[in-house]
Amino acid sequence: MASGADHGLKRIVWKRIKDTIIADCRKSEVWKIMILDSFTTKLLSSCCKMSDLMSEKITIVEDLFKSREPVPEMKAIYFMSPTAKCVDAFIADFKSKPKYKAAYVYFTDYCPDDLFNNMKLHCAKYIRVCKEINMCFMPQEAQVFTCDNPGAFQSIYSPNSQDKKKTLETLADQLVTLCATLDEYPGVRYKKDSNMENAKALAELVDDKLARHYELDDSGKKKGKTQAQLLIVERGLDPVSPILHELTYQAMAYDLVDIENDTYKYKSKDGSEKQALLNEEDMLWVKLRHKHIAEVSEQIPKMVKEISANKKQPDGKITISNLAQMMKKMPAFRKQLTEKTIHLQLAEDCMKHYSNNVEKLCKAEQDLAVGSDVEGVKVKDPMRTLLPVLLHPYSTHDKIRAVLLYIFSLSGTTDENLSKLIQHVKIEDQREFILNWKELGVPIITSPSFFSRKPTRRDRSQEQTYNLSRWTPVIKDVMEDAVENKLDTKEWPHQSECPAAWNGSGAVSARQKHKASSLDDRRTGSRLIIFVLGGICFSEMRSAYEVTQAVKSCEVIIGSSHILTPTSLLDDIKALSKRPVETFTIEERSNA
Repeated sequence: MASGADHGLKRIVWKRIKDTIIADCRKSEVWKIMILDSFTTKLLSSCCKMSDLMSEKITIVEDLFKSREPVPEMKAIYFMSPTAKCVDAFIADFKSKPKYKAAYVYFTDYCPDDLFNNMKLHCAKYIRVCKEINMCFMPQEAQVFTCDNPGAFQSIYSPNSQDKKKTLETLADQLVTLCATLDEYPGVRYKKDSNMENAKALAELVDDKLARHYELDDSGKKKGKTQAQLLIVERGLDPVSPILHELTYQAMAYDLVDIENDTYKYKSKDGSEKQALLNEEDMLWVKLRHKHIAEVSEQIPKMVKEISANKKQPDGKITISNLAQMMKKMPAFRKQLTEKTIHLQLAEDCMKHYSNNVEKLCKAEQDLAVGSDVEGVKVKDPMRTLLPVLLHPYSTHDKIRAVLLYIFSLSGTTDENLSKLIQHVKIEDQREFILNWKELGVPIITSPSFFSRKPTRRDRSQEQTYNLSRWTPVIKDVMEDAVENKLDTKEWPHQSECPAAWNGSGAVSARQKHKASSLDDRRTGSRLIIFVLGGICFSEMRSAYEVTQAVKSCEVIIGSSHILTPTSLLDDIKALSKRPVETFTIEERSNA
């Protein structure tokens, strides 16, 4: 697999920015300033470096909302979201005394007429270019995107939400820009659920907006469906995966170690504070992130030894020339060693938590999730599996996770039983952690007569797994069924169909490709895009890579409003029953 930097969504996004924004700027040889809002700042830093911009003659990158020195002899590129706030800030730059010689304006999405007319009214003579480039999603990884909107969870699932419809509209717009960037016009399907209508509502919106987007292209032709499928599912489809303790490196690190904004902070051996960014620039991270922690802990020390051994001179003689040779090699050597040291430290951190308490928890969690033990013997009484966890002095948080897995394993429990559990874990004042799952359509309380049919899972008994990592995310079954054309149309209705030949196992792309220039341009086959309403977890992200790797002829891309960790999901669940705070907006205004 190629690295994230030269393959996948980030590369596609950077190429798109180069083909639109940068191509226009190349026409004039002058150095330029680039002005970004917070979303486009994130977007650009996810797919390129400052040096990439410098090589395209962009010398300064500024924040649209900060006060900036005027540079009247330079032209400015504005790359921003089409919101009133951004447009007002833009107009302010030119209205009384222009800050720049001219403006090239690029919007991430469709700009409403009123905003566009307002710009024209005040700044028409300074605007050289004004384009919408359809790109309001965030490429997180080679095969993962988000809508950069963790707040969507409350908007969609809170019973007190005021803006659910508006949030679904925005997510639909963002999904359309993802499809446009990938040059796909997919068939749209959703998971039917009698408790929940959000997936259906979003599927209708996306399909409708895609049809409008592809009504006519630049050449006046209507674009037909491509061989891609977009599946929309809700978080409630699989409540287990984001709650389990995962033992693959990336998922484990984000669960157990304090990593914020993909930044890992640690103390080096000399006691100094260090920090490292966990992203696809770090090739070792790309190589290790989906491996089981047991493999990672074994591989990194070996790598460190290998590098150190290579550094020594074979014959022990030190001459000026081989010292010079070594000095030349040093920067690369230093970089390699630093990379390995970061991961040595992070893997150690993970293992420390693991051996303290996670290892014992994992057995119970896996038995509850899978419904059978390591030998394959069915768990007849899940309470016997749960009790030792509740009696052990684990953290309240870990106990809540175990109680949830117990309830999910039974598809709900009785009121009386739940009360006992809540008393036992001493969370009488925090019962929302458990009760609020009902807002996601996950059964928590059931009447004794209630009989629920659990979805049948793929048989994976022949697959090699670690005893404490037997659970497979439900979404992986869905991906494999979709690729093999086995999704039941009753459960997965088509909002619209793509060409009948869609069969990931051997499909050939219906898209007319230009000459194959790089890895994913040469890829024949189809794309499967999966969007999970309410957040995705790291094991689901991993599944997209595993299925792509296994099938080869179909690339799976997964996305959501945001990426979850067990802690962030539980906090979101607990907050669902909060009432919206009316006074908040007033306070905010008075501070402004």
